[in-house]
Amino acid sequence: MSGPESTPEAGEPPLLEVTGLEAAYGRARVLFGVDVTVGAGSLTCVMGRNGVGKTTLLNAVMGVLAPTAGRVVFDGEDVTRLPAHERVRRGMGYVPQGHETFPQLTVAENLQVTLEASRHRDRGAIDEALEVFPRLKDLLGRRAGFLSGGQQQQLAIARALVTRPRMLLLDEPTEGVQPSIVAEIEAAIVRLHRERGLAVLLVEQYLELALRLADGFVIIEGGVVRRAGTAGDLRDEEVRRLLAV
Repeated sequence: MSGPESTPEAGEPPLLEVTGLEAAYGRARVLFGVDVTVGAGSLTCVMGRNGVGKTTLLNAVMGVLAPTAGRVVFDGEDVTRLPAHERVRRGMGYVPQGHETFPQLTVAENLQVTLEASRHRDRGAIDEALEVFPRLKDLLGRRAGFLSGGQQQQLAIARALVTRPRMLLLDEPTEGVQPSIVAEIEAAIVRLHRERGLAVLLVEQYLELALRLADGFVIIEGGVVRRAGTAGDLRDEEVRRLLAV
């Protein structure tokens, strides 16, 4: 069962179009024919209870997990069979759960290593990422493993920004982060989306945060899309029921 899609402006092709996506871990099927559309410059929230397939969806979109069926089209190109690093080169930036950084490297080294692996290698990309998270400027010489959880999450997002993505995939970026930095991360997402026009596919548990950020949404339950629509539809009682613990 699926609902209406969150679509880009009329006449504009979507930046990301996922159709009929299925995925599994061994014999355990997780996704069953999921459709998701993200317009250029739009922010789409992927929502649902724990264990319904939200992270699996992002992993399949990013190429970390090979889908068993369906297509992933990015900027008009079928990237379904491309490895993750090739999707990064085409403009996808991924921040998985868990504040992913290189713990033995300093903040500066984390950013530099990411830049050297990127398609452009423009030093200005690091400066631009630090403008989004100015707190990191005073921590450039500190090893990532000694940062707080919130600081590590800021660094993980900054690393993705260094690749200058056209779309950012964020998997619960505020989970387990102290409240003061949650506000900074939310403000950064708003700035990237609304001021820089960066498209975002955001896995988010909290309805109130989605109400503040999203242009569109999909709700996954049991590996299928149960509801999709625009931000205004998030206030429906059916949405609250689907998200209730």
